[in-house]
Amino acid sequence: MALLDRADWYDIARDTNWTPKYVSEDALFPEEQSGALGLPLEVWENYDEPYKVTYREYVRTQREKDAGVYSVKAALQRANFLDQAEPGWVSILKLHYGAFATLEAMASSAESRMARFGKAGGMRNMATFGSLDENRHGQIQLYFPHEHVHRSRQFDWATKSMHTNEWAVVAARHLFDDIMAGRDAVGVALMLTFAFETGFSNLQFLGLAADAAQAGDISFSNLASSIQTDEARHAQIGGPAVKILIENGKKDEAQRLVDIAIWRAWTLFATVTGPSMDYYTPLDRREKSFKEFMQEWVFGQFERTLLDIGLERPWYWDTMLADLDTRHHGMHAGIWTFHKSVWWDVPPGISRAERAWLEEKYPGWEETWGAHFWDPIIARFLKDGPVETVLPSMVQLCNMAQVPITGTPGWAPGKTGRPLQDFPLEHEGRLYHFGSAVDRWIFQQNPDRYKDHLSVADRMVAGMIQPPTLEGLLDYFSLKEGEWGEDALSHSWLEEYRQEQAQAA
Repeated sequence: MALLDRADWYDIARDTNWTPKYVSEDALFPEEQSGALGLPLEVWENYDEPYKVTYREYVRTQREKDAGVYSVKAALQRANFLDQAEPGWVSILKLHYGAFATLEAMASSAESRMARFGKAGGMRNMATFGSLDENRHGQIQLYFPHEHVHRSRQFDWATKSMHTNEWAVVAARHLFDDIMAGRDAVGVALMLTFAFETGFSNLQFLGLAADAAQAGDISFSNLASSIQTDEARHAQIGGPAVKILIENGKKDEAQRLVDIAIWRAWTLFATVTGPSMDYYTPLDRREKSFKEFMQEWVFGQFERTLLDIGLERPWYWDTMLADLDTRHHGMHAGIWTFHKSVWWDVPPGISRAERAWLEEKYPGWEETWGAHFWDPIIARFLKDGPVETVLPSMVQLCNMAQVPITGTPGWAPGKTGRPLQDFPLEHEGRLYHFGSAVDRWIFQQNPDRYKDHLSVADRMVAGMIQPPTLEGLLDYFSLKEGEWGEDALSHSWLEEYRQEQAQAA
């Protein structure tokens, strides 16, 4: 029998809902899991996903993707690319795999929640494929780094990271537990697929694929492109849900969820992607600064998406744009200084040529970060050698983002950046510390959701990390020798400054 064209049957099949006879609609789609805000099934039947696919098409496409990615990997496996790769690129790979591989697998559960409890048939259909996508992303990003474990145990953190209490991992878990693991179907649609994936991660994989190709890592470039095409499809789940909520008087609720997720996604990007683009990527391979990338591809395009769909810019939008001059520079400085606390080797990225580039892209960088942070470290290293830079205990962490509270060294009114500032809040007798007014605002939206979590700094003060020393902290992080980060260039970058000092003398 001839097969019908998809257009002849797809809308009827994917819109099919049944009228429950033995249980109530609320029992079939409990609010705690569906998050439909009381909107009935007939309202959700207006859900219209822009990206439509059948199971037959999905399987065929995914099979072709996997065949391409794994065949390229097999063909290039003996080339031993990483043995000759630039240290900064190797660090980006270690950071990426450890930060995202297991989280991708966890996202399969969030997609499954939409597949079961989404009231819209189209949402359930798309989320079923999304769940398969995320399972695939976890598998492939655990498989690829495994072959490199013999080169460095740091690659094993692709599997290990999310089972530890390492500080960056705690920050990532806090974010994804909030927008993914602990949300209902509509919450996941808005916060994960719309805000995080449409606004951030989809473009992240586009950039990663391009950067990998520039670095000559064809295997990873194909991997990233393969994942991005999946992200581009299931990221479309959230947009139609936003439209349904707006059309039915629930705009304020949708706006609040999206505002929370955008800021939380931004703090992760500033911690992970910012240093990778502006400090780890070799200078001759940098096409855009992190600020330029975010302004054009993330904030610029996402702002249009928000307005076109009927939402407003988040109330903190200008604060987020201004943060482009500060947050990721602070994150990089802190991570390099405390490189033993992470699972990748950290390039400083401050040769004279790199500093000139940073000053060009971030006017005022030299008189703040250069003069007040890096120059004192360089002077100390030239005098005493590359001595330990790690602080004896944890710095103050934000009780929302779970990352260090940052400011701009040497900041003064009229200069770019911002002062180092805490935004405290006392709640039920406990004093919380936040890195911004936005982080504090997120906490205030639902204090019961966040109040019991202890940051790594809180845990040290509470005596949960023993002994309360650097050694005790690294043990708490499950970082063993051979896993903790070092200076990715083994301090060879100091030679340029040593020669300058000798010539000046």
